[in-house]
Amino acid sequence: MVNPSDIGKSIVQGPRKAPGVAGAALRRVLDLAIDGYTGLPGAREVAAGHLARRQDRDAAIDAIAMQHVGLAGAQGFVTNLGGIALLAVSIPANLAGVMVVQSRMVASIAHLRGYDVDDARVRAAIMMCLLGHEAVTKLMGNGTLPGNPLTIATAPVFDKALEQQISEAVLGVLLTGLGGKKVGVLFSKRVPLLGGFVGAGTDGWSTYQIGRYASEQFIDRRRG
Repeated sequence: MVNPSDIGKSIVQGPRKAPGVAGAALRRVLDLAIDGYTGLPGAREVAAGHLARRQDRDAAIDAIAMQHVGLAGAQGFVTNLGGIALLAVSIPANLAGVMVVQSRMVASIAHLRGYDVDDARVRAAIMMCLLGHEAVTKLMGNGTLPGNPLTIATAPVFDKALEQQISEAVLGVLLTGLGGKKVGVLFSKRVPLLGGFVGAGTDGWSTYQIGRYASEQFIDRRRG
């Protein structure tokens, strides 16, 4: 059975252990989010369910985004409720948990917009969306990334080296945010339940922003 804490620890500790370990963990999270696993429907199943209920792709996308904002907030609340002694365990689990939620949301949006989520280029673009608009714009500006997620998803060929660049960029942003979250959660855990609300608010808001960014990037490619 998948253990989110183990995946989270691989992401956090990977750069200190061996090159590529953290990147592999990121890709594992992405694959789990898109393909699903026991107890977690994959992106295509989630997209199909919402589309069947609403009979409108834009309405389904809005519903998917709101569902995943709620899921991100809920898992952020649960994993940040523990005491200070649990911080080292709950933060990696929270990191992997919110990544699965956000990746599945983005992949579901891409699928409904006509993109093949089995395509390695699209998966790289999905991962890139986790950076958010501001980080992507900054990394494009300094030459770290050659384009936005739409550019990556529709590139003529898949570039394995570029996928690694994206993994490293996502990892850097995640670890930067993780440092800030540790400080905020550590402070808030001194007050009963406050840590849970801080985690819920942070993860829910970031998921909302990423959902909007993904909807902007994955423009409709369906014919007709």
